[in-house]
Amino acid sequence: MSRKRGKKHDPGTSRREFIKASSLLVVGGGLGGGRASRAYGTEPIRIGLIGCGSRGTAAAVQALNTADSEDLRPNGPVQLVALADIFADRLQRAYRSVKSKHPDRVAVPPNRQFTGFDAYRRLLECPLDLVLLATPPGFRPLHFEAAVQRGRHVFLEKPLATDPAGIRRLLVANQQAESQGLRVAVGLQRRHEDKYQEVIARLQQGAIGERIYARVYWTGGAGVVKPRQPQQTELEYQLRNWHNFNWLSGDPLCEQHIHNLDVGNWLMGGPPDACQGQGGRQVRTGDQYGEVFDHHFLEYTYPTGTKLFSQCRFIPGCWNSVAEHVHGTRGHADISGGKIYGPQGELVWRCDSRGNGHQGEMDHWFGCLRRGEPCNEVEQGAASTLTAIMGRMASYSGLTVRWPDVVASDVVLADVDRLQSLQDPAPVQPLARPALIRETYAIAAPGQPSGASS
Repeated sequence: MSRKRGKKHDPGTSRREFIKASSLLVVGGGLGGGRASRAYGTEPIRIGLIGCGSRGTAAAVQALNTADSEDLRPNGPVQLVALADIFADRLQRAYRSVKSKHPDRVAVPPNRQFTGFDAYRRLLECPLDLVLLATPPGFRPLHFEAAVQRGRHVFLEKPLATDPAGIRRLLVANQQAESQGLRVAVGLQRRHEDKYQEVIARLQQGAIGERIYARVYWTGGAGVVKPRQPQQTELEYQLRNWHNFNWLSGDPLCEQHIHNLDVGNWLMGGPPDACQGQGGRQVRTGDQYGEVFDHHFLEYTYPTGTKLFSQCRFIPGCWNSVAEHVHGTRGHADISGGKIYGPQGELVWRCDSRGNGHQGEMDHWFGCLRRGEPCNEVEQGAASTLTAIMGRMASYSGLTVRWPDVVASDVVLADVDRLQSLQDPAPVQPLARPALIRETYAIAAPGQPSGASS
């Protein structure tokens, strides 16, 4: 299911440029600063949204909310001025939803509503200060590169790509963003919640002694499926069901479990050295679930030797949890619950702050914009995206996968640059299959060579 990218982007994705552009190979991805540039102060800030699904819609609302934030000093007007999406119906739904919440902050006339595969480019030609990128993540490197070339500040929804080549491309573009003083935020909102910040700080200061192992979970129901429609092309079907195709989502392991893995990396101070695990399709089978797995169990090993055990499952009727825990020589912590326990299991500290990480990340980003402070979260987001990709590669192949191999991998799941129309062939094609085979798409098989490249 992998493809090698054509020559179009070789200068931006070569390993040599990647090594020069990123510290991931050395320190595992820190919080980049970038240089400060213009301070917006109380000036109006104009926003464009690329990707008008539910998350993009919510991000636009949260960005507009910053105009009312009492925590931002200085503050000023914020206005949504352009929208872009492949699909007109999704764009109109987002327009109505955002306008219903902020009618005086939405000024998007028909000539600034763009649809189609080139919608992002036409939006970036509008007078804008910043863009929110919330399309399916398979398009994220392409769109980020274009936004940086136009000199826009950028919010990147997670994950940052679906394959290692995409991460390399994005990191090279990020060097240009930093050189231009662009502020770039990443949608890993737990890092902007008081509860997480406080408990992680205490754990890193030794609140439970030496860390022995950690556990992270994202387990839930079956997810959303949109049935095939008459006259729908294969490409449109996959775009409408993007969660279920690796070239678009990277598997639920990347699309959702990345949040928990990011907390693990945050706690451990960087990404893991190696990963092994298992997964498959137990319930979510057939073409409506594309090619992704519905369960994974992974064991990550960090440079200190500490293990992180990861569960990602989307099967209804099972035990559910979205959480992070760590165990040490002098106690343990429920990180997601903001609780630390002593050696005998007694509660020794608790954070009652609720907070809203999604709003918090926007408040932080806009605060940096208005004060002229640097902000660049790309390297930590790239490290956590690669950690999720690493888990997918281990689960799909059944092999131990090591960090340097993931960073240098040639795997490209799709050449999204070539897509121009819904009539184009989809990067993943249905199988020409005998009637007795129930799966419509090729599914990774652990132990088989094809699984390692997925």
